Amino acid sequence: MTPATLFLAFIIVQRLSELVIAKRNTARLVANGATEVGAAHYPAMVAMHTAWIAALVVFGWQNPVSVPWLVLFAALQVLRVWILLTLGRRWTTRIILTDTPLVTTGPFRYLRHPNYTLVVAEIIVAPMVLGLVWVAVVWTVLNAAMLYVRISAENAGLAPQRR
Repeated sequence: MTPATLFLAFIIVQRLSELVIAKRNTARLVANGATEVGAAHYPAMVAMHTAWIAALVVFGWQNPVSVPWLVLFAALQVLRVWILLTLGRRWTTRIILTDTPLVTTGPFRYLRHPNYTLVVAEIIVAPMVLGLVWVAVVWTVLNAAMLYVRISAENAGLAPQRR
């Protein structure tokens, strides 16, 4: 396997494993009385991320790997692990509201939305690993629109808890 295909395989396996974790955590949270908000945009978000990965694969599988961008991508994975460990069984890809206080430890001590920050960075950095500047630009714009919808839905859902 080439470095590009190994990199792409990592992204695909990572995202699929996260969907499994998220589905399990979401089911457990909802079974324990949590509620989902913003569900209407979720299919569009999944489609956008799937198309991003597809663009990486179709246009980048034969490209050389930029080592500096790969190092930055690896650093972002440290942040990903920190976020996942901090949220533990509360981590999910959906907006799930519980009656427990918001997490304010780990990266949440420094950023209000560290996972969204991470995804913004990954949508830029992963294509750059493969020299796909246009993919970074197009999906950054699409992701900005998605995050506007998503963060608005999340903040609206959390508003009653913050009173």
